[in-house]
Amino acid sequence: MAISFEKAFGMHPHALLIREKRSEVLAENIANADTPGYKAKDVDFQQALQLAKSRQGQSASRTHEQHFHIASTMAKDTLFRYPDQPDTGDGNSVDIHRERNAVMQNNLEYQASLTFMNSRISGLKKALTGSGQ
Repeated sequence: MAISFEKAFGMHPHALLIREKRSEVLAENIANADTPGYKAKDVDFQQALQLAKSRQGQSASRTHEQHFHIASTMAKDTLFRYPDQPDTGDGNSVDIHRERNAVMQNNLEYQASLTFMNSRISGLKKALTGSGQ
């Protein structure tokens, strides 16, 4: 009987990739907090997850060994964020407190998915080896 990793892990592998992308976007916001004219960006998690689920099972295959392997990116999921604070005069829309909170929340959610996946892997290892340890 074959093990379906897709069924075992559910949406969590997709969630980890999206959370990783969001970490990069939030870090970019923090790095540009003092850059005049910089507009804060974010990743719409629900939209990105739906897009990842719709792409599931679709893959580009190589027809020749010298062709490049194609990997999809999530550039469409990065959006500009509406600012919560009034313009300070330099056109920058980054709120450093909001960014720090978003980073913390994103890290917690990333860790939750990682913990879930680790427990599933542990369960699969037990099932394969037959050990109760």
